[in-house]
Amino acid sequence: MRERSFVMLKPDAVKRRLIGDVLNRFERRGLKVVATKMMVINKELAEKHYAEHAEKPFFKDLVDYITSGPVLAMVIEGGECISLIRKMVGATNPKEADMGTIRGDYAIETGRNMIHASDSTESAVREISLFFKDSEICNYILPDEEIIYEEP
Repeated sequence: MRERSFVMLKPDAVKRRLIGDVLNRFERRGLKVVATKMMVINKELAEKHYAEHAEKPFFKDLVDYITSGPVLAMVIEGGECISLIRKMVGATNPKEADMGTIRGDYAIETGRNMIHASDSTESAVREISLFFKDSEICNYILPDEEIIYEEP
């Protein structure tokens, strides 16, 4: 089943000039980038995005960090892409992330773990709607989609 996921490269990924490397991984895997937006997130949006963590002790630090510099917000589409992207991203704690994952290859600290990816269909829908209008998401077909996906 094709689905969409919200993915965000955090300020540490942007400042370390890793945008191209990470995008390349998604595209090489056969996933399709259907929206991108470089932005500095304001406090209000950050608090909405991380609302599930509002009562946790690290919430303020999380909001402060995600608003500290530019991020690249994205919508990525593909077959069962939410779980696939989560595998590609790796464990939240980079010390537990397998080598070959984005966090395993590039991150060291949990508070600077480079990337956010939706963890469910529900969170993807919510997060995409926070960052993108429907008109900002491109619908198109890649020439190799018939090679990548089996038709049911």
